Amino acid sequence: MSFALEAVSVSKSFGDVKALDSLSLTAPRGGIYGVLGPNGAGKSTLFRIVLGLVRPTAGETRLLDAPAGDIKALRRIGAVIETPRFLPWLTARDTLRMLARASGEGKPEIDRWLDRVGLTEAADRKVHGFSVGMKQRLALAAALITRPELLILDEPTSGMDPAGILEMRTLMRELADRDGVTIILASHQLDEVQRVCDRVAILDRGKLVGEGRVDALTAVHERLRLLATPTAKVLQVLGERGVADGDDAVLAAIPRVEAPALIRALAADGIEITEARWIGGDLEQVFLSLTGEADAG
Repeated sequence: MSFALEAVSVSKSFGDVKALDSLSLTAPRGGIYGVLGPNGAGKSTLFRIVLGLVRPTAGETRLLDAPAGDIKALRRIGAVIETPRFLPWLTARDTLRMLARASGEGKPEIDRWLDRVGLTEAADRKVHGFSVGMKQRLALAAALITRPELLILDEPTSGMDPAGILEMRTLMRELADRDGVTIILASHQLDEVQRVCDRVAILDRGKLVGEGRVDALTAVHERLRLLATPTAKVLQVLGERGVADGDDAVLAAIPRVEAPALIRALAADGIEITEARWIGGDLEQVFLSLTGEADAG
């Protein structure tokens, strides 16, 4: 099978600090793959290694079936790692023109990418007046101007307001679904990751502690909330799989496939059900259970 990114037993130490600890993971081609973890978990270090910017202490990585740093593979990849920086006296349009020339892109679609990242109106403004969010947009346009097969993004919505985050989410899904670009991203925005990613890897202290499809990972923490009376009878039916939620509701720890049969059984037992809905099942709960962090920061 062909993968967008492969890491095999990768370790990286900076003095006494171990940023990655025998990390192994594979990100498939196609769709959007999230890499999550607290600060210091090794996300940016992993990206730098696979791009050939940093050498690992041990192990090996590959991008698009080529070794880390392979020039031919890098020409098929766009990347934005941490805070982007540009020549402040150039406009957004001139910046993209310069970067396209440096990358050997003969026919850069500058206006098209400025439009897709929402910078058309700022195209001829000098970059020194750009906000952090606008610089993130410009960096994304720069990464896309060579029409890459794979896009690696480190905190792509940093500094953006809610409207900008929504626009970026929409653009990333369009790139993956319509343009066929594989996207690998690191983000602290767990809610956004859950909305936009197909699969995620969760790192903690340089190790892989969780990986899989977002829907499968979050399903483990879902609960069926039943607003029903008498609650004591509902709890009796559920046994250890039920817990009271206030005076008039019960949380049932059951898989979705069992819900219809449970509701039928409760109704047949004379229990009046006024509401049944799934709650929880968010990526934050998964993240907390695997890393023990209060948040993704």
